[in-house]
Amino acid sequence: MEKIINEAIQGSTLTVEKNNGKRKLFIESYGCQMNFSDSEIVASILAKEGFDTTHLLEEADLVLVNTCSIREKAELTVRKRLEKYNSVKKINPGMKIGVLGCMAERLKSKFLEEEKMVDLVVGPDAYKDLPNLIEEIDAGRNAVNVILSKDETYGDISPVRLQSNGVSAFVSITRGCDNMCTFCVVPFTRGRERSRDPQSILSEIEDLVAKGFKEITLLGQNVDSFLWYGGGLKKDFEKASDFQKATAVNFAKLLDMVAQKFQSTRLRFTTSNPQDMTIDVIKVMAKHDNICKYIHLPIQSGSNRILKAMNRLHTREEYFTLIDTIKEYIPDCAISQDIITGFPTETEEDHQDTLSLMDYVKYDYGFMFAYSERPGTLAERKLDDDIPLEVKKRRLAEIIDKQRAHSEYRHRSFIGKTVEVLIEKESKKSDRHWSGRTTQNTVVVFPKEHYQIGDFVMVRIDECTSATLLGKASPSALKGETFTCTLKA
Repeated sequence: MEKIINEAIQGSTLTVEKNNGKRKLFIESYGCQMNFSDSEIVASILAKEGFDTTHLLEEADLVLVNTCSIREKAELTVRKRLEKYNSVKKINPGMKIGVLGCMAERLKSKFLEEEKMVDLVVGPDAYKDLPNLIEEIDAGRNAVNVILSKDETYGDISPVRLQSNGVSAFVSITRGCDNMCTFCVVPFTRGRERSRDPQSILSEIEDLVAKGFKEITLLGQNVDSFLWYGGGLKKDFEKASDFQKATAVNFAKLLDMVAQKFQSTRLRFTTSNPQDMTIDVIKVMAKHDNICKYIHLPIQSGSNRILKAMNRLHTREEYFTLIDTIKEYIPDCAISQDIITGFPTETEEDHQDTLSLMDYVKYDYGFMFAYSERPGTLAERKLDDDIPLEVKKRRLAEIIDKQRAHSEYRHRSFIGKTVEVLIEKESKKSDRHWSGRTTQNTVVVFPKEHYQIGDFVMVRIDECTSATLLGKASPSALKGETFTCTLKA
């Protein structure tokens, strides 16, 4: 069930056309959207060093895997891929293997020295050093750079849009996270929050729009924390000059700026943190029709006691107030969640608090996981992982069942209505149908007729599943006046 549960790991091989005579790069990405975005930056940096990207592992001179540490399953999958790479390396001994991303910092010694699985280890802030590191491995030496930066945003790198549908693209606006949730490794693997120069963001979007992209997603670990005051870490803002403070650009201002400049382009953003989302952001969303009516708003738990143990700096009641405010200003806004079940000390009462919170919000989509202890986090150091696996599995199944019911409830409210859909690709199940998304991020499948990828089409919804809307293009289907439906809880 696509949109309901995401196992926190998705593999993707990035490809471009090869030119004869150049070295060949094979790169795979796992985990969050930031990793996929970073892989495009890496491909751009290495393209200038004479690498073309290939989808054939066996012909690669350099194999890179961009890794995720957010869940144990993600790490296990990456390990299996490294085993696969090394089996191919036995046939092609000239091949070099490298690890990028979040696992790089945490497991550098293990990968290089103990297990000897890789030649190269590079952290998320060190990709510009790749040319030097490749020289090291070409000379027969292992190479490592996992130093975290206070100012690197890659704002001066034009990403290679690999595996792109030519319709939608990600634009990174922040890096790192300051929130220090006790279950999360991101602050340790990606460093402190810093924001990108707004002008470089506008320039990148302008280039994408000129190339025909119709939808842009502003991307960051916590987009609501965006704060540009001339560069530097967000935590140092209080030391900024009066002029820097007066001219600073926060996320609401950036979102407003982008929406005004690119009025014919759909805009999304992810991910938000409830404690950092302001009413100004909600008002900007309500002001601009081209900002999609969808917010991914992780809650993690419905229990105040567990939220405190997670160091989530908001309460259940404050989250309800935020949801009510969003619905007041944007009645048709879709909302999705992240939920972790089985966090240390979680009781049945805590679990019921999560289920009751879900009943209040009735999320459109959800990404749900059983807690897995991550080495180096405060939870791993201070709390026992004391919830039995069978209890975690049972609670997770209950959460998934409830989300499935809520998703179907939300989707049924569209039946009989006409919505605007941006066509992104051919349907996975039928080569006679297109697949696209509404402003609420809901997948819609409908007959192809004469429409093309990248068209905005008005589609009448006739039926639905818990994951997908099914319909047919209306008589005057190409982009016109959009029908907005209000989802009532």
